[in-house]
Amino acid sequence: MNAKPVILFAGPFTSQVAAPLSGPLPSRFSGRGASLMARCSAALVAKLGAKLGAKLVACLLTVSLPATMSPVRAAAPEAPATAESRSPAATWSLRDGDRVVFLGDTFVEREGDRGFIETALVAAHPQASLTFRNLGWSGDTVWAESRGVFDQPAKGYTRMLELVRELKPTIVFVAYGRNESYQGEAGLAAFRGQLTKLCQELRVPADVRLVLITPHRVEGADATSRNASLAIYSQAIREVAADMQAGLVDLFGDTPPEGQGQPAGSARTENGVHLSDAGYAQAAVVFAAASGQPLPADFTARSESLRQQVVAKNRLFFHRWRPANETYIFLFRKHEQGNNAVEISQFDPLVEAAEQQVRSLVKGNR
Repeated sequence: MNAKPVILFAGPFTSQVAAPLSGPLPSRFSGRGASLMARCSAALVAKLGAKLGAKLVACLLTVSLPATMSPVRAAAPEAPATAESRSPAATWSLRDGDRVVFLGDTFVEREGDRGFIETALVAAHPQASLTFRNLGWSGDTVWAESRGVFDQPAKGYTRMLELVRELKPTIVFVAYGRNESYQGEAGLAAFRGQLTKLCQELRVPADVRLVLITPHRVEGADATSRNASLAIYSQAIREVAADMQAGLVDLFGDTPPEGQGQPAGSARTENGVHLSDAGYAQAAVVFAAASGQPLPADFTARSESLRQQVVAKNRLFFHRWRPANETYIFLFRKHEQGNNAVEISQFDPLVEAAEQQVRSLVKGNR
């Protein structure tokens, strides 16, 4: 057997982790958590070895995982196109009747609470009847590692695709790469391969248009090293966009460096990582320009009522797709309160009515 020795950890914060016994722990385990887990692993091996014998321990730890249990990250990516053969990313715009889905990590989920980007896009296309649905999930990756809830990430990934298809989008904005970039160059090929796979699976049906989004820059003491890692992941996203003939919003490349392009005294991020209101307003400018509809300089100041209505609509939809106590409604405790699931669909007319109010406010804000 040639498989590497692995230890499988399972717990409330780890849906599925496989780490080589002699290699580093995944980046999500850092500082005290990593050293504690390493000590526990060593102690466990020593204890098992004393009781069962070294050969049996080696047998227990050296495993060949079947395909159904292999880590999601293990899939080998396809070879990318060469720079010479790659076409530029496709141009994109929003069309009348578009059903827009935002898919991604913390950046996307927090946009639902802020509404700057959606407000900019809907106002930049005042004659178009558009719908927006935000499926962001904080801490997520292209493997849907945050969406498994009490299941494996693969189950969360499947549910994510099912929900996207249920919404019948005509265009999907995909924003990943921030969390994955902590793996550095070592994780780049796996990220690129999974992002390509995700794009392929989102194009069902085949006429769904895609727009990929590069991560925004971070700020603060470790900004230089973090932005260096984000830069190589942003380049991979640009290349996947070109290979897939998807559109692109290049937040990393088109957002000015720290301290530039924002009002004095307004920080782009709240904590060096997550965008502030000023940061989202600046990102909205990049989105609108990428769509071919640049915003007027005073747009943010005179679109506040529209943005508040967008946020109100997003809050209703959030309760529709991620209801409180969903374990009791849909998951393993649904036998207790699953009868309340019938109420979830009652959010649909509320969301649609809120979206109509958004449309009614659009004119005059451009």
